[in-house]
Amino acid sequence: MNASTLPDVEQARFNMVEQQIRPWDVLDPKVLDTLFAVRREQFVPPALRALAFSDLEIPLQINAVDTRQTMLAPKVEARLTQELQLTPTDCVLEIGTGSGYQAALLARLAQQVTSVEIDNRLVAFAQQNLQMNNVTNVKVETGDGRNGWGTTEYDAILVTGSVPVVPDAVKYQLRVGGRLVVIVGQMPIMTACRITRTTAASFETVNLFETVVKPLRGATVSQFKF
Repeated sequence: MNASTLPDVEQARFNMVEQQIRPWDVLDPKVLDTLFAVRREQFVPPALRALAFSDLEIPLQINAVDTRQTMLAPKVEARLTQELQLTPTDCVLEIGTGSGYQAALLARLAQQVTSVEIDNRLVAFAQQNLQMNNVTNVKVETGDGRNGWGTTEYDAILVTGSVPVVPDAVKYQLRVGGRLVVIVGQMPIMTACRITRTTAASFETVNLFETVVKPLRGATVSQFKF
């Protein structure tokens, strides 16, 4: 790709990938192709589209109302996507839909995505964004997914907000061989982890990187202090 001949929006997308995302060890060619294909700016609230490729979290303001939720920084979205290790036949559960952008990334790499969002305003916003971008293999459902969703087992699960601890109910929604990527901890220390279900009753956890993101909506934060 010749960056010098790109129009402004594509130049900004190119710079986002090359300057923010690649340095964060996102090197999987399929993930990088997906970042170019999914138009992030079309998932950002219209008043904030100038920030679409910036290295920051973007407030999800719907019709001038602050939902108190954000889009994660692009490098975090990309790294979480890569760490799920998706294949084209995977069925994915996303807990916390937000704008729908993360779901759209997952949808290009997997067969089907079920995304659960607790805020009705964001459900409508995400559905509109996905439809506008012709993403047809994401189903957005309204509800509280903190302790899993339904009874289906999934090949991959992504939790888009931090949790103090990982609920067992979420881990047990993985198929054997399935991967859960989740950010665990409380301010100021949080770690992104990949938990793989290795047998019906056992799991393997790998710590991936340190970061800080907002708690999953409704997630209980411990008030215990030493």
